[in-house]
Amino acid sequence: MSEYNDNKNSKELIQVIKEKYNRLSKGQKLIAQYIFNHYDKVAFMTASKLGVMVGVSESTVVRFANTLGYSGYPKLQEALQELVKNKLTTVQRVEMLNDYTNDGTTLEKVLKADIDNIRDTIDDIDINAFNEVCEALSKARRIYIVGMRSSYVVARYLGFYLNLILDNVQVIRLDMGEPFEQMIRVGEGDVVLAISFPRYSKKSSQTLQFAKERGATVLSLTDSHFAPVSSLSDTTLLIKSAMASFVDSLVPALSVANAIIVTVGKNEKEDITNYLEDLEEVWDKYDVYE
Repeated sequence: MSEYNDNKNSKELIQVIKEKYNRLSKGQKLIAQYIFNHYDKVAFMTASKLGVMVGVSESTVVRFANTLGYSGYPKLQEALQELVKNKLTTVQRVEMLNDYTNDGTTLEKVLKADIDNIRDTIDDIDINAFNEVCEALSKARRIYIVGMRSSYVVARYLGFYLNLILDNVQVIRLDMGEPFEQMIRVGEGDVVLAISFPRYSKKSSQTLQFAKERGATVLSLTDSHFAPVSSLSDTTLLIKSAMASFVDSLVPALSVANAIIVTVGKNEKEDITNYLEDLEEVWDKYDVYE
C-alpha cells in the first residue's frame, strides 16, 4: 500500500505542517514558514517558483511535499488550493497576473491551463456519478438548472441545449427575482442541478437547501467535495477548475455539459429528430440563419 495519503482533509494541512515542523530540514522549514505567511499565493505557484521565492532547490520543495505525505508537489498544491479558493479575493487573483510577462506567454499559459484542467477532469471524473446525473435528468418531471455569477454561463449553455431535447427545463434567471420564487413549485420527481465554482455563491447552496427540503433530487457540478453545494447533493460530479488568474476556468465544465447533452440526447433520439425537423422549417420560414 502506498505511503502517501493524497486524500487527507486539506483543512488539516496547516496543522500537519506545524506538527512536523521541528523534524523538517532547514530548507523545508523555510518552505513551511513561507506557506504559513503566503499560503494563498503558494497555492498557485509552481514548485520551481516556490523554490526561487524561498531560496531552495525545486527538489527540496518536492521532498517537502513528500514529507507531509503527498505523492508529489501537485497534490500538496491541490490541498492548498482547497484552503484558499473560496476566500481568495478578486484583488488577490489579479496579483496572479504578475506571472504573465507578455501577450504570447499569456495566451499559451491560459490555453495550457485549460488543457490541464480538461486532462485532469478526464483522469479523475467519476463515470458512475456522470451516469447518475444523466439518468436523473432523463427521468425528471421538471428540471431546474442553477448557476450564479460566472457559473451562470455554463447553466445557460446547458439549459439551452437540453431545451432542444426535453420540454421540462428551466434555467433560473438572475434577472427574474429570487431563485426560490422561480422554483416555488419544486417537489418530488423534480431535479435541481446546481453549477458552482469558486468563489462559491451562497445563493447556490441556499437554493439547493430549499429544493432538498421540498423533496427534489439535488445534483451538482462543482470542483470539490468541500464545495458547499456538494454536501447538499444526492450526486456530485467533480470537474477541475484551477484558476489561471482572476477569471475562472470553465472550459472543462462546458465540455462536461456537452457530454451530458449528448448522453441525454441519445435517450431521446427519435423525439429530437422530429423536434429539430420542425425547427428547421421554422428557421427557414423566418430566415434565421445565413
